[in-house]
Amino acid sequence: MNMKLSFKVNGKAVEAEVDPRTLLVQFLRDHLHLTGTHVGCDTGQCGACTIHLNGRAVKSCNMLALQAQGAEVTTIEGLAAPSGDMHPMQAAFKECHGLQCGFCTPGMVMSATALLKENPHPSEEQIRAGLDGNFCRCTGYHNIVKAVQTCAGGR
Repeated sequence: MNMKLSFKVNGKAVEAEVDPRTLLVQFLRDHLHLTGTHVGCDTGQCGACTIHLNGRAVKSCNMLALQAQGAEVTTIEGLAAPSGDMHPMQAAFKECHGLQCGFCTPGMVMSATALLKENPHPSEEQIRAGLDGNFCRCTGYHNIVKAVQTCAGGR
């Protein structure tokens, strides 16, 4: 039996009937076609599915779509300005070469923007701790940390 779901995604109201077992990441990707939110592990280990739920970074493979009822969800597609200009964190990742294959990048960017919202001027150690739970198999993290530092004010 499907259940009614109503929430905002990237500032737009969304209503749907969903199977109660549908994961939020599945709903975003399969129903809304917001494929920037990646599925890497299905167990909350890799962070590729990180989105913002009411302003907090959460792993969307670890929650049911129905748990987002009434919430505000932002995906990587919702970070850029309406004009298409990149979010400052996205621009910093580009500038600092904070990506290689790009698979982890949406989750990293979402986690990093949430980190700077909580702590606008983190130390390198705080950045590394804030990104813990987001795995990158390509970069060795150095340029990812550099990108967050650049966005935070260029250390």
